[in-house]
Amino acid sequence: MSRRYAVGLSALFCLFLGGMLVLHLGLPDREKSEVENRTLQQVPSFSIGAVLDGSFMEQTEDYIADQFPGRDGWTEGKARAEQLLGKKEFHGVYLCGDRLIAKVEEPDQELLEKDLSYVKALAEKTDIPVYLGLIPSAAEIWKDRLPAGAQSLDQAAFIHSMAQETGLPTVDYLSVLQEHAGEEIFYRTDHHWTSLGAYYGYTAVLNALGMEPLALSSFTPQRVTEDFNGTLYSRSGVHWLTPDAIDLYVTGENFEVSSWRTGKEEAGELYDMEWLESKDKYSLFLGGNQPLCVIKNPQAQGGKILLVRDSYADSLAPFLATAFSEVHLVDLRHYKDSLSDYAKEQGIDAILLSYSVPNFLEDTNLGFLAK
Repeated sequence: MSRRYAVGLSALFCLFLGGMLVLHLGLPDREKSEVENRTLQQVPSFSIGAVLDGSFMEQTEDYIADQFPGRDGWTEGKARAEQLLGKKEFHGVYLCGDRLIAKVEEPDQELLEKDLSYVKALAEKTDIPVYLGLIPSAAEIWKDRLPAGAQSLDQAAFIHSMAQETGLPTVDYLSVLQEHAGEEIFYRTDHHWTSLGAYYGYTAVLNALGMEPLALSSFTPQRVTEDFNGTLYSRSGVHWLTPDAIDLYVTGENFEVSSWRTGKEEAGELYDMEWLESKDKYSLFLGGNQPLCVIKNPQAQGGKILLVRDSYADSLAPFLATAFSEVHLVDLRHYKDSLSDYAKEQGIDAILLSYSVPNFLEDTNLGFLAK
């Protein structure tokens, strides 16, 4: 390499860095990345304490990385380069042909033992039947699609062990999803099940409670978007797959929906279509996270069911509301009162702990079950 060439290359590199610095200083900071669906680090506040404990430097590094000019494009470029090098896992997400599947890690045994004790405590505190329903993720149902040698928790074995450990009657989501593994029951860019997958989940719930589910032919799907890029799209950096579509099966025209987002009862919606204008389109189901939501259907004869739930229940609930006169949904991340007292006061007929396996393993709020 000639000296002139080396000097020229160094000059170009310095020019590039200088240009990035100018852009970084000139462009306004972004509060949120729609692509990554998360809040971005802002300019950290300086203090002697923050410098001494290292938090100021960490926040500064995060700020520079989060506000880097063209970050979204660089993130995708990095993922594409890694794909060309043969990489199949991107931040805990496997690229499996035309879809993304999240890896499920082994459980934290200490946290798991505590959570099991809380589940048992709820069953002991109430005379109302308590069911356990653990939903396997795509990594279990579609494990044959994972890259060769890909590591992920054996969720089938885990679900069977949890049934034995708790001794509770179970909702067999596993079998019904395995039976329909050839269908589009999970999104390609998101960790949730599709509305079709939620329908099969509904059949599992009704079968466990000795009820007859409606046939799939009873519903007419309505497609509301074909531009849904989900959580795995955001997390992985793999941004070149075709977006997902979202279908709605239940009209809910006779349903009454109530929400307690602000701590008091307010009118809610089965589907909040405004979310279709945002990145987080899955939140159109019930309007997303909330402490408590109740769906009433005066035409249903199935009594009252309480779901202690994660976000999979948002798309499951409309189906359940066709069968139950009242569907109560409690999110322990936001609801901190006694569940056993609530169930008794509301005349609940059955309680279902309905969680996806990954969410059950990571939830640190199950202690409120024992309250």
